[in-house]
Amino acid sequence: MSTPLLEVENLQTHFATPAGLVKAVDGVSFTVARGEVLGLVGESGSGKSITGFSLLGLLDPPGEVVGGSVRFKGEDLLTLDPKRKRHIRGNRIAMIFQDPMMTLNPVLSIGTQMIETVRAHDKVSRSEARQRARDALGKVGIPSPEERLDAYPHEFSGGMRQRVAIATALLHGPDLIIADEPTTALDVTIQSQILAQVQELCSELGMGLIWISHDLGVVAGLAHKIAVMYAGRIVEQGPVDHVLDHSRHPYTKGLIASTPMANRRGVPLHQIPGSAPSALNRPAGCSFRPRCARATEDCRLAPDISKHHGHEWRCFHPLGAES
Repeated sequence: MSTPLLEVENLQTHFATPAGLVKAVDGVSFTVARGEVLGLVGESGSGKSITGFSLLGLLDPPGEVVGGSVRFKGEDLLTLDPKRKRHIRGNRIAMIFQDPMMTLNPVLSIGTQMIETVRAHDKVSRSEARQRARDALGKVGIPSPEERLDAYPHEFSGGMRQRVAIATALLHGPDLIIADEPTTALDVTIQSQILAQVQELCSELGMGLIWISHDLGVVAGLAHKIAVMYAGRIVEQGPVDHVLDHSRHPYTKGLIASTPMANRRGVPLHQIPGSAPSALNRPAGCSFRPRCARATEDCRLAPDISKHHGHEWRCFHPLGAES
């Protein structure tokens, strides 16, 4: 098999706070191949967004990556010197944020921002940079891209601003994009259009994509693989169809059962009892134990990873028979 584009091994990110040590990401491992979409899902506070920020070194103090490795095309991003890391970030790896205004400056035109983004990494003329910006806007479906380059962010709708953010991420033809719930605030029609364009671009350009989301419905239609996070750890991962159809971890099953796509009309949605534990006071062993109907005394210890045909899970009492 060819070497994965991205290999994350035992990633650990901690926050030293006055109240205690928060292990926001606690031993996360996964891979992403070229042209592959990985859906990283979980409840709010599960650590999925912090995982994305950790990969690119975008953590603010007191957040700190304290262990593990993040190998991108064979280079460990965690040990690179700052100059090399800047070259890769934004150039070979790009990030799309949930709020496009985290990417866009409200007082500069779209064209100015995109041109400067191009020239930050490539020594090209302004006219060539403008051409690349115009082409990128066209790729994400923005009409009249030449005219829109001279517009300001407030002149775009929310959906169009998100398309601009995606176009900006595409300017250097990156090998990997990390998208942190970029369609959450958009209506379903615009969301479906953007998802279709993202799929097409990944296939056309051979980019890897990590799509961070709490929406299983979106991930089911977009991703090749899925990784389910709970309390800072990946509790189950594998091919998206197999994980969703043959869930082994009770938390994954509970997430699926709580979505409208898994329920008949008129039937109340299933709820996972209780709430996620505080990051400052997680239970010993399996963090899902207090909410799990299958929990026993064994679950006071941390379960090892079980594997079957590319499907992995952490559970002493997995659901179903292997298939």
